[in-house]
Amino acid sequence: MPLILLSALNRIALAAVTLFGVAVVVFVLLRVVPGDPIAMMISPGSTPEQIAQMRANYGLDGSILSQFWIWLKAILLGDFGTSISLRRNVLELLAERLPATLELAFAALVFAVLLGGAIAIIGTLVRRTFLEPVIDTVNGTILAVPDFVWALALILVFGVFFPVFPLSGRVDPSVQNDFFTYFYLLESPLTLRLSTIVDISSHMIMPVLALGLPLAAIIARVLKEALLEAMVQDYILLAKLKGKSNLRLIMQEALRNGIGPTVALTGVQFTFLIGGTVIVERIFAYPGIGNMAIDAVINRDLPLIQGLVLVFGALFILINLGVDLLVAAFNPRLRHA
Repeated sequence: MPLILLSALNRIALAAVTLFGVAVVVFVLLRVVPGDPIAMMISPGSTPEQIAQMRANYGLDGSILSQFWIWLKAILLGDFGTSISLRRNVLELLAERLPATLELAFAALVFAVLLGGAIAIIGTLVRRTFLEPVIDTVNGTILAVPDFVWALALILVFGVFFPVFPLSGRVDPSVQNDFFTYFYLLESPLTLRLSTIVDISSHMIMPVLALGLPLAAIIARVLKEALLEAMVQDYILLAKLKGKSNLRLIMQEALRNGIGPTVALTGVQFTFLIGGTVIVERIFAYPGIGNMAIDAVINRDLPLIQGLVLVFGALFILINLGVDLLVAAFNPRLRHA
């Protein structure tokens, strides 16, 4: 069995164990912290019998061990329970909100990769000139500002002073019911709805910038260091003697050999980017799972919180697994092992 396939199988098994551990920790913590989710649902005139019946309906009348066992069996059967605050199936809620977060996160990732890659290449081309410290200073400034601060600044500039983009939401309410799926950004070009693409993009520009700018700065810094290290290698000097320009050296030689560490770090940072959508979605009232997670915590909606944590955990694990496979694909020694 190839080494890369064996490594992938080992990581999948480890991912299942990790996800189970996350489920245990979250389940226990949610039940030992102060507060009663049922108390937030009952009306002032509810009788003790009605309260007990409601606890039984949500499976909160047994011991922690029995509650966990019932919940785990339901999860394995695809039943994530019913949201206490929204009175809806948790799996349906996740299916509605997850596509919005995934589209936002991937759009921010594409923007960050393109911008960060461009900055790194330009910074490598102008090395040892007066422009290099200027680019490094601008990049460092972008990196120092958190995503939520970028979000507030973008709202102030492009939503208040110069109202160019919508301040909240994902799409205009008048067209929201015209979609067949919840992947609005993916579905719109497939159905040739150009006006809808413009509307969705205008709603996403500010959240994408807020999430993507700090990641772009990280990518630029790491990729530039990798390119500078590659540019002094013997194979680069040999290619330079053949008359290749600096841009061709970077794009054809150095970039191919320096992209591995950048891919690894980008994958790790992408998991943090998905976690960062919680605050950014809240600021822009973006209807993703991050925004819903804050409401779930405020309302102490145990079934919804548990489902959200499992989804976030599964996303982190899948992203890290995908990054490991990409790193192996870019590394010839691992690919041919």
